[in-house]
Amino acid sequence: MSRLKRTDRPYDIVLFGATGFVGELTAEYLAAHAPEDLRWAIAGRGELKLARLRERLRGLAPGGAEIGVLRADVADPASLRRLAEQARVVASTVGPYVTYGEELVAACADTGADCLDLSGEPEFIDRMYVRHDARARETGARLVHACGFDSVPHDLGVYFTVRQLPEGVPLTVDAYVTVDATLSGGTFASALNQMSRGRRLAAAARDRRRHEPRLVGRRAVAPTGAPRFAPEVGAWALPLPTVDPQIVRGSARALDRYGPDFRYRQYAAVRHLPVAFGAVAAVGTLAVAAQLPSARRWLSGRLQPGEGPSAEKRARSWFSVRFVGEGGGRRVFTEVAGGDPGYGETAKMFAEGALSLAFDDLPPTAGQVTTAAAMGDALTERLRAAGMTFRVAAVR
Repeated sequence: MSRLKRTDRPYDIVLFGATGFVGELTAEYLAAHAPEDLRWAIAGRGELKLARLRERLRGLAPGGAEIGVLRADVADPASLRRLAEQARVVASTVGPYVTYGEELVAACADTGADCLDLSGEPEFIDRMYVRHDARARETGARLVHACGFDSVPHDLGVYFTVRQLPEGVPLTVDAYVTVDATLSGGTFASALNQMSRGRRLAAAARDRRRHEPRLVGRRAVAPTGAPRFAPEVGAWALPLPTVDPQIVRGSARALDRYGPDFRYRQYAAVRHLPVAFGAVAAVGTLAVAAQLPSARRWLSGRLQPGEGPSAEKRARSWFSVRFVGEGGGRRVFTEVAGGDPGYGETAKMFAEGALSLAFDDLPPTAGQVTTAAAMGDALTERLRAAGMTFRVAAVR
């Protein structure tokens, strides 16, 4: 259980940004699946929207459990401080995080509340480490970023794969991602914002390297692989410019189980070469357009934050991440898979992560930590019980 006793704060979990697209899905998941004794609240700046959401959630909660409502606004740091003081765990869906996320992280680090978010933004994660990791270690707060599709399946998938390999030897893991899903406005806005901030992203990474302790007697790297045909999965492998390798590297640095010399690479798996060329061209064009303010504004208007795919589309969506791990003369093939990655499964991963921080018997950690380091076995089992697949496909 969280090092904060249940009597220390009025709420076990506060969901901030509950009336946004992913926020509502997370609130609905908590209402339908959380234990009946969960003390939780929804939070945001629109009191009327929050009240309407609470009425709808009461119909989903077993026995009509009481749900609190708290008003908080990213433009009002004092309100975020009050929110953090009332919660053992704060879960935030309010992004882009590089724009709106820091004040809440600071409040949680200062008050000792655990904080988790859905940030897939490397710049934000690096800056939060530099600015707030030390204070969170002092207060015991756990700051857990990337708690949705970025990067739970990849981080826990590598953790699951490593546990199938020998201990104390150099290990390599390659991941191959296949997705059939649709972006929401919030995800699209975060991606555009990140692409437009290349220099600041690089500066944040350099600043973190200056502050982060060096590993002694161990190595953990996550280099960008080269495009290639991967016979192990029968597909073209394209390097993925996501935050996931950064998160996996953090887990490998934190956990000795990853061995003395660990390397991770991540790819999109594409069956047909013309599709692979098209995907590379599309991402490159988007990255160039994101550098131009007028083009970025036009693109942002195509899909507004708060918008997302329909329930019917989400029901047809799915993801699969296949891992190939090697070490000590052993080769293992594993898979993590589930339904709609960006919304249905992200809400599930996010909610179960919050519940795990609040209630599970976890290893003692503090500061900025990854899902694998903070909640590895417990969260894996929670997600399995909730319907996600973690399986060993083959061992050679």
